[in-house]
Amino acid sequence: MSEYFRRLVKRDPPPAALIRFRCAKLHRASAPGSDSSSSEYNTIYDVLRARGWKETDVETEWHIFWSDKDWIHGIFDKIHLDPHQHVNHFLNHYELTRKDLLVKNMKRMRRQLEKEGRPEEANKYNVYPITFVVPQEYNMFVEEFKKHAGATWIMKPVGRSQGAGIFLVNKLTQLQQWRPSNNWKPPKDSSKDPDDEDGAKEGPELYVVQKYLDDPLLVGGKKFDIRLYVLVTSYQPLTVYMHRAGFCRFSMSRYSNDMSDMKNLGQHLTNVAVQKHSGKAAYKRTGAKWEMHRFKSYVVNVAGLDTANRMLSDIESIIIHSLLSVQKVMINDKHCFELYGYDILIDAKFRPWLLEVNASPSLTANTCADYDMKFGLLDDVMSLLDFEKYLTGQELQIGGFDLLYRDGLRFGPPEGSLNRSYLG
Repeated sequence: MSEYFRRLVKRDPPPAALIRFRCAKLHRASAPGSDSSSSEYNTIYDVLRARGWKETDVETEWHIFWSDKDWIHGIFDKIHLDPHQHVNHFLNHYELTRKDLLVKNMKRMRRQLEKEGRPEEANKYNVYPITFVVPQEYNMFVEEFKKHAGATWIMKPVGRSQGAGIFLVNKLTQLQQWRPSNNWKPPKDSSKDPDDEDGAKEGPELYVVQKYLDDPLLVGGKKFDIRLYVLVTSYQPLTVYMHRAGFCRFSMSRYSNDMSDMKNLGQHLTNVAVQKHSGKAAYKRTGAKWEMHRFKSYVVNVAGLDTANRMLSDIESIIIHSLLSVQKVMINDKHCFELYGYDILIDAKFRPWLLEVNASPSLTANTCADYDMKFGLLDDVMSLLDFEKYLTGQELQIGGFDLLYRDGLRFGPPEGSLNRSYLG
C-alpha cells in the first residue's frame, strides 16, 4: 500500500506509532591521515523514519531490525524473538550469496535432475559461466582450460565484494599460487565461516575462476550488467517477490575484447565501487546507471518485443531456479526475510547469465534518481512485510513488487498480455 492510501485508512491509534525499529550502521574505513572512522546510515534508515516508526536501541524490543551479517551470525541464535519480530537475513544466507556455494548448489541440482532423467529441467540450472573453485578444483580447471585455447578467465575471491580482488588471466602460470602442493588438503568445511574473506584459514585465499564471457551485449560500445532486487519472505514454502525497478550498471570505458591490457579492469567490471574512480564527468551526472524500463525499451527497439519478452522471462527463470537450488539447505525461520541483489549479464544473443547474488546489496545512492529508486524500493519492502496489518495476504502486487513464485506456482502478467514480465 502506498503512503498516500495509508493516510486515508483511519485507525486509532495509528499503527505507525506502535512500530519500533533498529538499524545497523554502515562502517566506513578511516580517511587517509585520520585516526577516526566514520559511520553513517544508508537509505533504509531514511525509509524507517519516514514511515513514522520509532527508533530503539534496546536489544530485543523492536518489530524490525535491519541488521548487518555479523549480528545474524553472532547474536541471532542466542536470543528469543517474539512472533511479530523480523530481521533482514536468513541465518545461512551464504548458501546463495557466496560465489562458490552458489555454484555448488546449482551444480548439485543440475546433476540430481539429470540422474532423474529430466534433462530439460536440469538445463534450467545451466545459467552461469563455466566455473571452478580453486585450489580445490584446480586440476579440473586445468582440463577445461586446455579445451579453450586462448580463452580468458576471470578470478573472483569468494568472500569479497565491490570488485575487490578480481583479475583476468589467460595463462596457467598466472594461477601458480592456487596450484595445490602435494601435501595440500581442502578445508573440512568451506562454508563454516561465511564472512571469512579467505574462505579458509590455511593455504591461498579461495577463489572462483570463471570462463570470461567475451561477447556481452553492448550499449553505446560499453559493457553493462543488470542489478535486480528480489525479496524472499519464506523458503518453506518458497515465496518470492521481484521489484519492477532495477537498473543497468555501465562501464565508463568503451569495451574491447583485446586482452593485451588485462589489468585495465575499468572496461570489464561494472561495479560502482570500480567505476566511481573513472574520473569521467558522465559518471557524476548519471551514476553510470540506466533504469530498467529504459533498457527494456532499448531491447524492444533493436531486437523486437518477442526477444525482450524471452530475455526477461529467462531472467525470472534464473532467479526462481537459483532459489530452488538452495531451498532445502536454507534454514527457514519465520522471523527472517531477505532482500537479494541479483547481478545478471546479457550476452550479444540476449541470453542472460547469472553472475552472483548479494545478501547486502548497496542501499547508498550516488545520484538523486538512484536515491529515489532505492527509497521507493525499501518503502515497498516495508509495505509488503505488513507490520501495520493493512494487507490480506492474497495480494499479487504491493507497490513495485510483484509476486513471482509461491509454493510451486509461477506468477506473471495475465495470459495474452503483450508483456510476459512485469520487469521494467
